[in-house]
Parts: sequence; structure tokens; C-alpha cells
Amino acid sequence: MNQIRADFDARTIVVYQAYGPAIARPALAAKRFVPPFSRTRMTWIKPSFLWLMERSNWAQKSGQEHILAVRISRAGWEEALAAGVLTSHDPRLHRDPDEWRERFAAAAVHIQWDPERSLRGADLQQGSIQVGLSRHVIDRFADAWTVDITDLTPLVRKIHGHLKSGHEGRAKALLPPEKPYPLSPALARTIGATA
Repeated sequence: MNQIRADFDARTIVVYQAYGPAIARPALAAKRFVPPFSRTRMTWIKPSFLWLMERSNWAQKSGQEHILAVRISRAGWEEALAAGVLTSHDPRLHRDPDEWRERFAAAAVHIQWDPERSLRGADLQQGSIQVGLSRHVIDRFADAWTVDITDLTPLVRKIHGHLKSGHEGRAKALLPPEKPYPLSPALARTIGATA
């Protein structure tokens, strides 16, 4: 099952990213992405907190020591999804692999579904979305869609500390809230969502 679960309100949605201090600190100070953040390479945004915790090893990997909660407009999020092409061929969406390859090569946004993660990093039987924003849309992400940037690194360290000391209940209580994100049937089909 591919389902977007996220922390969102009527106007915005939170996506997560991990960066080293050289990018994270200026972004936090400005509350938007500023140099040395690159606008010429793809950047990936993820609404699943636990997926990023697995990917960044709870902010312990080099270059991923800061976990940022980036609050963007839902209009921007859905604009990105609508422009997206899956990173692998799906016969329900494309006539054949050649058609998919052509569309993927031209896509400004890449959509990838990876296994959602449990609190302890185990694969779950549910897809978690990652959205890759190419240089063709990154200016819109940085300048138009981003509403706020918050440093979640202290919270990440606290949750990870509870996990390491065997207090799973305390760790779970601190997780950011995530609930199913509503999609129109057309948008769900475009991105390969099943729920």
C-alpha cells in the first residue's frame, strides 16, 4: 500500500530533510533556503519522519547531522506531485517502458516509493513517498512554497536517546504527528498512491 502520511494543516504540510551544518544553519537563520544550498541539483523532500531517521541514522551520518522540518504550502506540494513521474515503470500509468523512460527523462519532479519504517527502522508493509525536486522547480520550492524551517535536531536526539535506553513508549510519544494526506483520485493515480 502506497500512502502519504504527513503532518499537515489546512494550508501547509511538513516535509523533512537532513543536512550538514553548512547548509542547515544559514537556512534556519533565514527561515528559507539560502546559499550554500544548491539550486542546481535535485533535492529530495519526505513527509515521513521515521523514514528520514532511518536514512540519516538519527542525524548521525556525516552531512546529515541536522534534521529540518520544512513547512511548505499544500498548493506547492500538490503542484510538485502533479508534475511528478515515478522512478520506475508502472504498467498502470505508462503504455510501455519506453514511454515511461521518455516521460521520466523530461520530468521536473521524481516520485519514489520506499518502505515506510518503524520506530526501530524495520521495513513496514507500506510505501513511503520521497519527492525529488529538480533544478527546474527548486526555485519555486525555496522561494514560493517554503513557509518555515524548524530545527528538529534536539528532538531527534531526545527520541533516539529514549530508544537507546529502552524507553520506546517515551520515544513514540515524542514523534511528530502524521495522518493520511487526502489526494484527489487523479493525483493519487499520477503518483501511484493506493490509499
